[in-house]
Amino acid sequence: MSQTAPTGIIIQAPLHPGFENVLTPEALGFVARLHRAFEPRRKTLLAARVQRQARIDAGEMPDFLPETRAVREGDWRIGPLPSALACRRTEITGPVERKMIINALNSGADSYMTDFEDSNSPNWFNQIQGQINLRDAIRGEISYTNEAGKEYRLKDKVATLQIRPRGWHLDEKHVLIDGERVSGGIFDFALVFFHNAKEQIARGAGPFFYLPKMESHLEARLWNDIFCMAQDELGIPRGTIKATVLIETILAAFEMDEILYELREHSAGLNAGRWDYIFSCIKKFKTNRNFCLANRSAITMTVPFMRAYALTLVKTCHRRGAPAIGGMAALIPIKNDPEANEKALAGVRADKARDAADGFDGGWVAHPGLVPIAHEEFVKVLGDAPNQWNKQRDDVSFTASDLLNFQPEAPITEAGLRNNINVGIHYLGAWLAGNGCVPIHNLMEDAATAEISRSQVWQWVRSPKGVLDDGRKVDAALVRGLIPEELAKIKASVSAQGEDVASYEKAAGIFAEMSLSEAYPEFLTLPLYETMD
Repeated sequence: MSQTAPTGIIIQAPLHPGFENVLTPEALGFVARLHRAFEPRRKTLLAARVQRQARIDAGEMPDFLPETRAVREGDWRIGPLPSALACRRTEITGPVERKMIINALNSGADSYMTDFEDSNSPNWFNQIQGQINLRDAIRGEISYTNEAGKEYRLKDKVATLQIRPRGWHLDEKHVLIDGERVSGGIFDFALVFFHNAKEQIARGAGPFFYLPKMESHLEARLWNDIFCMAQDELGIPRGTIKATVLIETILAAFEMDEILYELREHSAGLNAGRWDYIFSCIKKFKTNRNFCLANRSAITMTVPFMRAYALTLVKTCHRRGAPAIGGMAALIPIKNDPEANEKALAGVRADKARDAADGFDGGWVAHPGLVPIAHEEFVKVLGDAPNQWNKQRDDVSFTASDLLNFQPEAPITEAGLRNNINVGIHYLGAWLAGNGCVPIHNLMEDAATAEISRSQVWQWVRSPKGVLDDGRKVDAALVRGLIPEELAKIKASVSAQGEDVASYEKAAGIFAEMSLSEAYPEFLTLPLYETMD
């Protein structure tokens, strides 16, 4: 139903019980002021992305910006960090779901990044209920009781909360301001900041944010200006907000210094968002006949372009007195299979040991059961120190060609192709059903890994290098033949767990369309979002 809010604001969605406490006239007015001040710039920056992609499609390759050389070579550091962000050896992530929030805050991690974006299916209920959940969690009032009667409550000591709003490309279609949709990122940020910033300040832990999907320092400048206006509006000193930027696009990798500089009084460092980064590389060079990555499983943090990206991030951050946070190990504990579980835990341990040895100050995990392993590996290297900014990594230096050294190109296998199809359909089906964070084949999948899956299939079909190791060319006929086989496996698996399979039929059709259509959808979440409530 349509609800009319303050002048110029229309809510085109149901107001479930409790929503009125989030969508207050005062909070919506705050959203509207930020929207009116900054929406034109957001649109300009999104148009610039399209123009940049056209130049890349025409053969232009990314490089470090000559006009910002002075920033890269300058002697400056980010602003001081509050004590709540001094130690971030282990960070756990997950959606803004009530039980997840409690378990993550209780997990023993130093920090919890709660997510309105990639691990959250952004239907209207999830977004606004997520705001309610965070309001209760910040005040220590959150609880949850499951169907069996088990009650979940917060412990006395909890992780530091950091909040990820949606990226610049996503709208909130249910809220119109002056007849146009509001930015999903501004909407998420504005509501949580308006209702909770002063409470967080009083409790000494916030407001802290994670910023996703940026492609340039100008996009970081936009966030910085939003932070300044938001703090001024609420009478909060500038620099109180602290935000970590996920470097999860290939273009942002060439502007890490500049991104830190734009946010410097609000900066809390950078994070190596590895899965979206791989997706970004495929997306940006999808029509380049010289670009073709191997099976997703072969693209590890030790391959040339990922190694250059990770070490450049550490070096950049530590030169600027900024935390460098390692990315997500997607492996999760495996129940009822001790051998497979031990292998998974060993993989997480190796991942965090490498991050710590490389100089990262902390790293991400996807499951509470992995927090002790990650913590242990960072303690081995850091000891009692909160960070290792003394590890400047002056021993490494990477050029543009190193960041663009996209290897390996082989193997591409039928098993790898099937896995992409299977994961893509399975994740899309779960997302359509309202779940944005899904364990599949013993890995925690979110929108980023689903993006890799469908993008690789799209590119393998079109690239002359998209050839299986047995000599067969990946083409539309092969993909169409495999989709029903993988769909049958997925339906059998989810049926065995008592889940409804209806959304998976729809997901298979969407995956086929996205993988085989001539036009490449920029983000799979954009057309999918239009189909959900």
